[in-house]
Amino acid sequence: MSILGNRVLRKEDVGFLTEGACYTDDLDEPALAGALWVTYVRSTMAHAKIMVDASAASTMPGVAGVFTATDLDGPTILQGQVPMFPEAMLNRPILAIDTVRFVGECIAVVLSETPEEGADAAEVVAIDYEPLPVVVDMEEAATDSVLIYEEIGTNIAVDFSAMGMATGITDDSFFEDCEVVLSGRVPHQRTAPAPLEPRSTAAAWEGDKAIMWMSNQAPHGVKGALEPLYAEQAKGGFQVIVPDVGGGFGGKIPPYPEDALLPWLAAKAGRPVRWFETRTENLLAMGPGRAHVHRFTIGGNKDGDITHYRLEVLADSGAYTRLGAFLPMFTLIMSSGVYDIPNIETAAKSVVTNTTPTEAYRGAGRPEAALTIERAVDMFAAEIGMDAAEIRRKNYLQAPDFPVSTAVGTEYDSGDYEKSLELALQAAGYSDLRDEQTRRRENGEVVQLGIGIATYVEITAGPAPGGAEYGKVEITAEGKARVYSGSLSHGQSHQTTFAMIAADQLGMDIEDIELVQGDTDQVAEGVGTFGSRSTQLGGSSIHRAAGEVVESAKQIAADLLEANLDDIVLDHSNGTFHVSGTPAVNKTWADIAEEADDLSSESNEQTKCSYPFGTHVAVVEIDTETGGVTLDRMITCDDAGTIINPMIVEGQRHGGIAQGVAQALTEEVAYDSDGNPQSANFADYGIISMAELPSFELVPMETPTPNNPLGCKGIGESGAIGATPAVANAVVDGLSHLGIRNIDLPLSSRRVWESIQNQRD
Repeated sequence: MSILGNRVLRKEDVGFLTEGACYTDDLDEPALAGALWVTYVRSTMAHAKIMVDASAASTMPGVAGVFTATDLDGPTILQGQVPMFPEAMLNRPILAIDTVRFVGECIAVVLSETPEEGADAAEVVAIDYEPLPVVVDMEEAATDSVLIYEEIGTNIAVDFSAMGMATGITDDSFFEDCEVVLSGRVPHQRTAPAPLEPRSTAAAWEGDKAIMWMSNQAPHGVKGALEPLYAEQAKGGFQVIVPDVGGGFGGKIPPYPEDALLPWLAAKAGRPVRWFETRTENLLAMGPGRAHVHRFTIGGNKDGDITHYRLEVLADSGAYTRLGAFLPMFTLIMSSGVYDIPNIETAAKSVVTNTTPTEAYRGAGRPEAALTIERAVDMFAAEIGMDAAEIRRKNYLQAPDFPVSTAVGTEYDSGDYEKSLELALQAAGYSDLRDEQTRRRENGEVVQLGIGIATYVEITAGPAPGGAEYGKVEITAEGKARVYSGSLSHGQSHQTTFAMIAADQLGMDIEDIELVQGDTDQVAEGVGTFGSRSTQLGGSSIHRAAGEVVESAKQIAADLLEANLDDIVLDHSNGTFHVSGTPAVNKTWADIAEEADDLSSESNEQTKCSYPFGTHVAVVEIDTETGGVTLDRMITCDDAGTIINPMIVEGQRHGGIAQGVAQALTEEVAYDSDGNPQSANFADYGIISMAELPSFELVPMETPTPNNPLGCKGIGESGAIGATPAVANAVVDGLSHLGIRNIDLPLSSRRVWESIQNQRD
C-alpha cells in the first residue's frame, strides 16, 4: 500500500517542538565568531536630494565604521531580476547616492560591536534633505504630473499591451451586442507579508571564499544575483546557506540591498557581520504585495450569460521595479477566472511611486485577477437580479471540455468548477443561510447576514509552459536515502512530503530518508520555493530520480542473486529486492549499497504548470449601526489535484485562508500624501489574529492534473486567492438590500459604516 495520500505527521515538528528552530539570528557558527552588527540608516523623507555627514556617528562608542555611498569601493548597485524596465528604475542603489525615493531607503550603514551601539550611532548620522515633489497614489503617478525619474520622462515602468503581453483595448463597440453592461473599479490595497521572522543575514570570508547565511526562499537565486558583485574577491567561491526560515510569503525571494552589501562590509572590517531588522524596518522596507487598481467592464444578457469582459490593470511598482512590477503578467493570463467568456480585452501598466518597492506576495498576481472577476460577476448578478450561485453555474467552463483554452489563450489542465461549488454550498447549508438572511431583512434586524461566494482558478509552477526543479536521490552506505532538493522549505513541510515521495518509490520508511536543502555548496543547483511550485516540480524530480535509483539497484540485485534483470522486483512493503515469486531470498538496500560505488540519480524534470481551483463560501454578520463585520463561517473547497499528505495540505489551506481574510477585512499598508508610512508597526498595521477568525470548514476534492507524474497541483496560495473575494462578496451581499453594490477593501468598520450612512443619506 502506498504511503501517498495518507495523513503522515510532519517529520519537522519533532525538532521544532523539542530543540526549537535555528534561524539566521540564532546561528552560533565558528565562522561568525566576533561578528560586528550592521545597522542601516534610512530615509525619513519619500523624495529628496540628500547630503550626508557621518563624522559624529563614527566616533560613537563601539562603532567600527560608518559608510555612505561615497565610501563604497565595491558593489554600489543591485540589479533587478526582470530586465524589462528602464535601467534607472530597475537597478537600485545599495545606498542612496544623491537622491532618496521612499521612506525607508538605505542611506548609510553602521558597523558596531552591539546592535544597541549601532542604533545609537545611526541616530546621529546627519542627513540634509532637499525635498522633491512626492507622488504616492498610483493613478496620479500614471499622469506623470510629478516625475520620480526626470531622466526617463515618465512614471510608466512598462506597458504590457505595448509588449504584446495583453490583448489591448478597443472602443465601446466591443460591448455593443450586450443587453447588460456595467463597469467598476476594484483597488487592491498594499498588504505586508509580515513574516514571523523579519529579514536576517550574516556574511563572512574564509580566505577568498564568501559565505552568506540568510532568511530566504531561494538560495541559488541569491547566489546568482550576488556572486557577480564579488567576482574579483570571491575567487574561492560564493556560498549561500539558508537555515530555518520563519515565513517568507514571497517577500524573501530576491536579495535586497541590505543583503548585497554584507560581504563587502565583512571584507572591509576583516570580521564577520550580522544584520537583523526590526519589525518597523520590516514594515517600512521589506516589499509589500498587491498594490493594484483594476477597472473592469462586464457585459452579457439579461438571462445571465456573460459574453464580454474588459480588464485594465494599473500596478504600483513602488520606487524601483522589483518583482511586483512584473506581476500583472499573472493577472492578465488569469483574467477570465473560471468562466467561459468568449470575448475578453486586457491592458496593464506598472508605474513607479514614492513608496516601498513591491514584491511577490502569496498568490502574486492571481489573487488580484480572482478578486476583480469575482466582484464583477457578483455585481452583474445583482444588476439582473440573479442569485450569485446560479450565475456561476450558468457561466463556468465545463468539466468535459478540459483541457480548455480561455479567450486570453491560457490553457487550463483539469477542473470541475461546478462540483466545487456544489460541495461548498452543501457544506455551508446555502438554502438555510438564504432563509435566515431573508428573515433578518424582513424583521429589520440591526445585525444582518451576508453570504459570499467566490470560485477561483490559479496558475502554479508558472508562468506557462512550466518549469523544473533540481532533485537528487542517493543511497547511503547504511542502506538509507538522502534526498537533495533545490527547492527550499520554509514552512511547507518538504522534509515530510519529499520523504513520502521518495519512500513510495524506494520502499523505505520515511524516517530513513534525509532531506538536504538550503546550501548552495551541498545542492548542485536549484530555483527555490515560491509560486506553489515545490511538490509538482521538486517532488516530480525526486519521484523520477528515486525511480532511476531503483532501476540501478535492480541491476545490482540481479547480479547478486544471479538472476535475470527482468525477474527482479522491489518489495515495497519491506524494501528488499528478490526474484519474482521467491521473496525469501532477497537483498536489502544495505546489501545493494555495499556493492555500489555511487548509487544515486539526479533529475531536473521539466513539467507543465497546473491550475488549482476551488470555491469559498464566507458567512458574515454586519452590525448596521457600527459597521462592524464578523466572519462567522468560512467554508472552502480547494482542489489541488492528487494530495500527497492531506494534513500538510490542510495546514497550507488554513494559512492561506487566514491571509486572504486579512486582506478583505483588516490589513493595509498605507501612506499619507507626503509618502509617510501610516502602518510601520503592528499597532497601526491590522495584522489578522485568531480573534478575527472562525474555525475553517475544509471540504476535500481532488482532480488530478495530467501535467506531472504525481498528478498534483500547488496548494500554498489557493486559500489567499479564494478567501478575499468570498469575504468581500459576503459583506456587499449582506448590505445589498440597502442598495450597496461595492465597498473598497479592507472592509473596516468605519468604511462599512460610511457606506451604510451614504446610502441612507
